[in-house]
Amino acid sequence: MTSSVRPRRWIVAAAGGAALLVLGASLIAGHAPPAEAATVGAGSYTTTPVGPLPSGCGQISTNPRQYVTADAPAGAVPTNDWWSSLLWKRTDCAFSEPLHAHPLSYDTFTDGLGFSANSTPAISGTSTGVGEYHYPYTEDIRVGVAGLGAPTTKVAGWSDWTVTPYWSDGARTMRATIGHGLPFAYFQTTGGDAQIRVTGTPQVWANANSMIGFTVNGHDYVGYAPTGAGWTVSGGRITSTLAGRGYFSVALLPTTGSTAPADRSALAESYGRYAHAHVTGTRLSYAYDPASSTVTTTYAFTVTPREGAVAQTVVSLYPHQWKALTGSTPISQSYPSARGRMKVLTGVDRFRTTMTFHGVLPELPAVGDGAGADLATLTGYLAADRANPMDRRGDDTYWTGKGLGRAARIAEISDQVGDTGTRDSALTAIRNTLTDWFTASTGKTSRLFYYDANWGTLIGYPASYGSDQELNDHHFHYGYFIAAAATLAKFDPQWASTGRYGGMVDLLIRDADNYDRADTRFPYLRDFDIYAGHDWASGHGSFAAGNNQESSSEGMNFAGALIQWGQATGNAAVRDAGVFLYTTQAAAIQEYWFDSADQNFPAGFEHSTVGMVWGDGGAYSTWFSAEPEMIQGINQLPVTGGHLYLGYDPAYVRRNYAELVRNNGGPPTVWQDIIWEFLALGDPDTALANLRANGGYTPEEGRAAGTPSTGSATWPRSAPWTPRSAPAIRWQPCSPGPGRARTWRPTSPAARSR
Repeated sequence: MTSSVRPRRWIVAAAGGAALLVLGASLIAGHAPPAEAATVGAGSYTTTPVGPLPSGCGQISTNPRQYVTADAPAGAVPTNDWWSSLLWKRTDCAFSEPLHAHPLSYDTFTDGLGFSANSTPAISGTSTGVGEYHYPYTEDIRVGVAGLGAPTTKVAGWSDWTVTPYWSDGARTMRATIGHGLPFAYFQTTGGDAQIRVTGTPQVWANANSMIGFTVNGHDYVGYAPTGAGWTVSGGRITSTLAGRGYFSVALLPTTGSTAPADRSALAESYGRYAHAHVTGTRLSYAYDPASSTVTTTYAFTVTPREGAVAQTVVSLYPHQWKALTGSTPISQSYPSARGRMKVLTGVDRFRTTMTFHGVLPELPAVGDGAGADLATLTGYLAADRANPMDRRGDDTYWTGKGLGRAARIAEISDQVGDTGTRDSALTAIRNTLTDWFTASTGKTSRLFYYDANWGTLIGYPASYGSDQELNDHHFHYGYFIAAAATLAKFDPQWASTGRYGGMVDLLIRDADNYDRADTRFPYLRDFDIYAGHDWASGHGSFAAGNNQESSSEGMNFAGALIQWGQATGNAAVRDAGVFLYTTQAAAIQEYWFDSADQNFPAGFEHSTVGMVWGDGGAYSTWFSAEPEMIQGINQLPVTGGHLYLGYDPAYVRRNYAELVRNNGGPPTVWQDIIWEFLALGDPDTALANLRANGGYTPEEGRAAGTPSTGSATWPRSAPWTPRSAPAIRWQPCSPGPGRARTWRPTSPAARSR
């Protein structure tokens, strides 16, 4: 489901979950010290490590601030971000992997910050099988201080979607601020002249009044020095004394090869009004109005004038933002990016979007299966699951979560059709399992949570798929726990109260996506990229292609769980955080995983969906299988009443299914229940016919309510690709020594090792 290879097996599961939606729509070994418990109501967590810790270069396991400057923000360090490899050094112990900010990508080196505005996609694979597109880092310029030779790049600051890398070699220093949506990079330097080193020879088209405009690899850049300073060009180097003031900025213009010189110059002058109004911070705020079911999101910029009084800037917006923009008008020019065209606002210090929240359901109502033969079939499925509603296939956080999710579905469905016996069995399984995990008794080393104050994270043990050593996937794993707790809270509010186990549920929420800025125990919205509008799965993001996420639908399972927990417990802050995450990410999924409007994937990439989104592109692939059903189904499961966003565009649903049939050479032969449930949102008649005609299929794990199918299956059943270099980072972490950087991602010719 997300950031590295999953060596898991999907075995026989129950069939009735598919029936419900289709009808309704139409290890740790125990060698660890005893736990020291911190109580939260009736629950507790351990403050003593009972398993592996986050790992990386040097002493980072116990000192995640190893590569952070002394004046960096206090509190928990962010992880799971677009720039995480800069702070969490894991494959490059001195610098970072490429940082895909959009419209620019950056990289860090001993002599400064590299820029890439690559707009030519690298497309690989086939149109009917595994395929990828990437805009890999291809350096145009490198910005630094003359003579700079820093042994490492540290992090001097961060805000909601910016980061400030810092270089020092003892004699020279440089501080740069870069961020999502910023066409500018801002610099402060000491100890030498500012230097822009160009790949090849720059084509200079302007050099006057402290501004130099030049073209590299077809991309137009502008350097802005302080008033009174100038730029000197010598071969491939552009330098400035900065008149001794120590600040400057460099911008990428939204031009193309057909832009007229006069228009290019006008853009350079227009951007120049904001060149010394440095962005020094960014901040999200959101508001949910239940009466109108709207989410208003404000993206604000802290702007510090280095000279003059201008306190506005230039920003570019992703498609999910500009399609919901209110109160601002973009200019006519735009930037290409791995996410599609980015539209530009000039002279702003904030912008707002307004989106409609379409609601979630605890479960789809019993309609088609509410009477007659279908009801009899469904109740038969439920009765068969009564004795083992979780059907748990593993003891780690992910597989325990899957079992909890299954039991929650059974409880909700059973309640609808009046099967109180099965409902109560499922609720008992949920209660017992959550209570066990939420209790860190003396000597216990398994089925508990550990809080690491250094990292500001809550790790469940046994962990899986890098949720401990890489902080991968916490929103995926914990989303199932929270969703099950929300179901239990409706029937047993006392268990969910703050004085009992509600506080432990809240800790899981705060770990994955802390909604409370005042709580410095956890980073704010850890797994959610505020500006990009979606989660990232890898804690460190240490890949040439940036960070990644596979199962967007499991991310939505987390968001939907927050909504339901907040509603069930009367916690409006949690509910509203869930609504913000859910509504924003639903829009991002339509754009970046589905490209439902057919506007964002590059020409030549002949897929209508991707299984994974990367910082620099997307891939019709997964970490675990090349089966079309799994590539597409991984962004559909676990289909619940909180996943109706999948059907916002019924025509796209039909197109997505048609691609699966084409790529598979026929209808799905694995995960049919997931695929039919998805298809029911665009073509319910066909989905229902498929269900009725194929009673002997093997369901996906985690399906709710049904009798076991005949036969058995292990999964994945084929894997036509294998890792090309480093071990799979999710479950077999790579631990390179100093200077031995390695990166890997599936079937990617653009992966680099440096």
